[in-house]
Amino acid sequence: MSKAFIAKVIQDSTNCTGVAANAAAGELMDAIVRELKKEGGFTLPSFGTFSVKKTKARKAMNPRTGEPVKVKAGKTVRFKASPNLKKAV
Repeated sequence: MSKAFIAKVIQDSTNCTGVAANAAAGELMDAIVRELKKEGGFTLPSFGTFSVKKTKARKAMNPRTGEPVKVKAGKTVRFKASPNLKKAV
């Protein structure tokens, strides 16, 4: 799914201009990012839950050279689908 796809769905469902739909899609994605940063996750009912998880520092292997590489600790976003979404797919 892309921002253009979301904008097209918004445009078709609300009969607004493409510029307005693109702006709405951008605002939607910005709101999702802000909520993940602020709260550490959020739930879309009947769709699923997004959550931020911390990752530990670890050692990995460069597949091309075979040499060990240090990977820093960080954060990643996880998604857990709701039972309704699993059933629909």
